[in-house]
Amino acid sequence: MGSVAADRPHAVCVPFAAQGHVTPMLKLAKALHCWGFHVTFVNTEYNHRRLLRSRAAGALDGLPGFSFAAIPEGLPPSDVDATQDVPSLCRATMENCLPHFRSLLAELNASPDAPPVTCVVGDNVMSFTVEAAREIGVPCALLWTSSTCGYVGYRYYRTLIDEGVFPLKEEQLTNGFFDTPVDNAPGLSKHTRFKDLPSFIRSTDPDEFMVHFALKVTEQIASADAVILNTLYELEQEAVDAMRAMIPPAESIYAVGPLALLAQQIVPQGGQLDALGSSLWKEDVSCLDWLDGREPGSVVYVNYGSITVMTNEELVEFAWGLANSGHAFLWVIRPDLVNGDAAVLPPEFLEAIRGRGHLATWCPQEAVLRHEAVGVFLTHSGWNSTLESLCAGVPMLCWPFFAEQQTNCRYKCAEWGVAMEIGQDVRREAVEGKIREAMGGEKGKEMRRRAAEWREAAVHATRPGGGSYASLEKLVADVLLSGGKRS
Repeated sequence: MGSVAADRPHAVCVPFAAQGHVTPMLKLAKALHCWGFHVTFVNTEYNHRRLLRSRAAGALDGLPGFSFAAIPEGLPPSDVDATQDVPSLCRATMENCLPHFRSLLAELNASPDAPPVTCVVGDNVMSFTVEAAREIGVPCALLWTSSTCGYVGYRYYRTLIDEGVFPLKEEQLTNGFFDTPVDNAPGLSKHTRFKDLPSFIRSTDPDEFMVHFALKVTEQIASADAVILNTLYELEQEAVDAMRAMIPPAESIYAVGPLALLAQQIVPQGGQLDALGSSLWKEDVSCLDWLDGREPGSVVYVNYGSITVMTNEELVEFAWGLANSGHAFLWVIRPDLVNGDAAVLPPEFLEAIRGRGHLATWCPQEAVLRHEAVGVFLTHSGWNSTLESLCAGVPMLCWPFFAEQQTNCRYKCAEWGVAMEIGQDVRREAVEGKIREAMGGEKGKEMRRRAAEWREAAVHATRPGGGSYASLEKLVADVLLSGGKRS
């Protein structure tokens, strides 16, 4: 790399090893690089290999002042092209990563090719980064990559344990308990029902790992010097205010999202930095050419994200719902989408959609959602997908799978007015009806209007002078460049 400016700030960015975490962290890292930081971006070795396969051999060579590194996460070696089992991955990173990350920081500080590390930006789930940063005397900010309403939902787990609601009783799984309103959860909407809480709580096992892990990482976040939220304050004001009350001082929480739009503002478009990608699957860009031949607002875009799995029966119900809706659609079917098996679509379905359906294994989602041909997005309601859809002004149909996707879905439908939910029990008639209403009905028009309003709010917030842009400036000045600790 040649000579290095020793006085340049050096941020080490560490995402959790799943697509929905890598993507926003890379956007934040690019913004910091444009702000003058030397950046080291740390993937797990498993994801490092996946990125090399999906993005080509030189994809992680980096740029001057922006380099990639990798640490082991402690799971058995594998080259399967799929997200690792989430509970196993959470447990492994918590138990195994700290010594490897500690060694990496020592290597970086001893390297003539990089300035000394001056701050760490860790994923909230990778909270070992706080301890490692403390050891070398630099500040650590944690990026919460999910929704803030999801955060306050996880924190509510503590109340449910203390009140004896968790673990659930067997009869509560079937007696309508999930429709019970949640009426005393700080920061959660009055429209929240038990089934809208992050899904790990739906267990009769008092030792359910993900319940206790979620509580651990959401409570541990208070040990960081700052918390970074990938959200628009106006979108989640009540939840952000509640989070600030839970983790004082309030000014140590920075809402800088949507990071997708913020990065567009800060990172020069079309340049080398912009070209650094985070997709763990090889993207099929031919779908953009297919969209070019479609009328504005005429296409249903379907993508269930990087983790959702379903049965082949559910896949077939979605397939016929799409086919029978009469609308053109772009459907992303990951190789690992069907649980434990290959996705098998009936030959008669493929015949029925000839000329108006395009199937892909993965795609450049932000570009797809910005395409004028897309009229509605059928999504699992992950937070990145939700924000990317809002940033494009595209309304949504929701089929939440797990974690806080249920919470996001409820907010989109009941609070923000941009979505409708497809029931968990997938039926082709319901899928067809919801698509028709979203694409051509009065409800669909209102959802489109509200999505456009949120898009304008997000664009305004991420421009210089806007709230999210100002929050990033303040984060950099008050924490990442200060070397100080949370007061």
